[in-house]
Amino acid sequence: MPVPWFLLSLALGRSPVVLSLERLVGPQDVARCSPGLSCHLWDGDMICLPGSIVSTPGPVLVPTRLQTELVLRCYQETDCDLCVRVAVHLAVHGEHVTYDCPCECVWDAHEDPESVRQHGATPAPGPEQPPACPLLTASLQAQVVLSFQAYPTARCVLLEVQVPATLVQPGQSVGSVVFDCFEAALGSEVRIWSYTQPRYQKELNLTQQLPDCRRLEVRDSIQSCWALPWLNVSADGDDVRLVLDVSEEQDFGLSLYWNQVPGPSKALWHRNLTGPQTITLNHTDLLPCLCIQVWPLKPDSTRTSICPFREASRAYQNLWLVARLQLLPPRGWRLDAPCSVPATATLCWQAPGRGACQPLVPPLLQENVTVNKVLEFPLLRGHPNLCVQVSNWEKLQLQECLWADSLGPLKNDMLLVEIRGPHDNRSLCALEPSGCTPLPSKGSTRAARLGEQLLRDVQLGQCLQLWDDDLGALWACPMDKWWLRLLKDIHAGAEPAARSRAALLLYSADDAGFERLVGALASALCQLPLRVAVDLWSRRELNALGPLAWFHAQRRQTLQEGGTVVLLFSPGAVALCCEWMQDGTSAPGVRGPHDAFTASLSCVLPDFLQGRAPGRYVGAYFDTLLHPDAVPPLFRTVPVFSLPSQLPDFIGTLQGPGSTRSGRLAERAEQVSRALQPALDSCFRPPAGPGDSRDGTRVGT
Repeated sequence: MPVPWFLLSLALGRSPVVLSLERLVGPQDVARCSPGLSCHLWDGDMICLPGSIVSTPGPVLVPTRLQTELVLRCYQETDCDLCVRVAVHLAVHGEHVTYDCPCECVWDAHEDPESVRQHGATPAPGPEQPPACPLLTASLQAQVVLSFQAYPTARCVLLEVQVPATLVQPGQSVGSVVFDCFEAALGSEVRIWSYTQPRYQKELNLTQQLPDCRRLEVRDSIQSCWALPWLNVSADGDDVRLVLDVSEEQDFGLSLYWNQVPGPSKALWHRNLTGPQTITLNHTDLLPCLCIQVWPLKPDSTRTSICPFREASRAYQNLWLVARLQLLPPRGWRLDAPCSVPATATLCWQAPGRGACQPLVPPLLQENVTVNKVLEFPLLRGHPNLCVQVSNWEKLQLQECLWADSLGPLKNDMLLVEIRGPHDNRSLCALEPSGCTPLPSKGSTRAARLGEQLLRDVQLGQCLQLWDDDLGALWACPMDKWWLRLLKDIHAGAEPAARSRAALLLYSADDAGFERLVGALASALCQLPLRVAVDLWSRRELNALGPLAWFHAQRRQTLQEGGTVVLLFSPGAVALCCEWMQDGTSAPGVRGPHDAFTASLSCVLPDFLQGRAPGRYVGAYFDTLLHPDAVPPLFRTVPVFSLPSQLPDFIGTLQGPGSTRSGRLAERAEQVSRALQPALDSCFRPPAGPGDSRDGTRVGT
């Protein structure tokens, strides 16, 4: 039996307080303002275009606070809709400006002539004598925009407000303008923005959850409350059930949608149904912005909405599983997610095999991130070791090295931070796990030993400049040429560097997430060290040679050097192998210019069928993505490893016998496992629409 999770009506309310609402008669929108102000509502709705913030030419009117009140808009005694009244409080912003009268003495209509005389004004000056006029403050006028969104409604209205000169005092409130009113669905979440045209500051915004029929004293006046379906949400194992208690005669519409900010809501699923109904959702479909809307199938019926998972911890876990960081060349990037979520982003530097990613305060200060909005890196160029960290409530949620796919694995480069001061003074330090080591410096760290050489590399232009502005610069300096020098400086007893063996990774590009996982594995193996070949890093060569010629060249070189060919099994790879073996004559057609896996089958499978595979090949698959029994029996003539659970044995096989002590091998396996985990987490599929049969979602009675 399902366990009750929470009970709610189709317009979820937080409080049992019953509201009694004012009634407005008629469909007309109106505007009114505080005493002393004059206001006018422009006819018809407008297009909302906030524009950029401009500087103030003097004192201007700006919105300072939004206030809402619920009312009823009634067409007849028992035919009313819920409506949102909005009050915009205004204040004077900017410096005080006065005006002198050059020719004749004038004063504001509200000013007493006697007070003008007290300031020394002459009502009728002669032509030879300049007038002595008082300084008068001008009245102010503003165009105030109100933008309103409540799925599926969006409106934008323009209010013109005028403030007399007597009320114009910088920094002081002048009153408010009230708009009646925006109609909205019961239980819906509404968002309101306000700004002026032109815009002098960041727009005000307000979000409000509207009440449902249970909290409205006048529900008998709202016809959509008369036959409102009631909703029971319950958990049944990994499923969530939405049970609608609707009479068998009642027809209604049901819609699931993502309530996104910014931008319009995204409809996921819509059905016209007859009650009662039970809708089953997979728990992975739950997101904080997943909302439900229902309405009777009658003309002009009011739609009622809820977003019941807004505070569910499982919904936020799902959100971060499907969120993605995307690189948009040349320097753009974006956080893709179905829901708006408060988050901050920083750049960090990930040294290969050397612990946590180290934050870089310059060039990207920690800043709030707007979901699904293109942002720009203030960088001159990218680097594989530059990564982006996204945090939510000070907890790290995402970290991706966005340039790794296009520029290859992490490099053994040293990051130098240049700090510039006054009078052309500058200093450099090298970013290391222990901190930023000043150059030159006396010490035992890598940077301290090579301080003078690194400074010389910067001067000779042998370091890559990643960022440059008035505050400083970032330089990535290659360290490979200094390894021999470092090895000579290491005291006796240090473990010698392991001999690097070759490994060729073959995989089926099932999707972008699996390709990221393969790239993470290849990058981690490079740090063991192994010399890894993978088609992800050879796209230009693949295009020039073709996938089959590229594979033959890489296989020949890998085996001649005593290396190993690794077959990474995934659902797509298994399907291709089975297709080839069922046909028995030729491999499946190559699916694209970079499809090295399909091209390799014409050579790999004969090696296994003719017994040439042992000692040359190994297999591997990822624990959470493929069941062990799915690997075809033909390939079990060579070791097949489950990753990351069997990483020590996998790494030991690739590096060869006697390459590393067991303790060191376990440490390296742990390094690879940590590197794989974020990519493994991201391989969980995003939630599909509840009407999609592949996710097991059902609709029935």
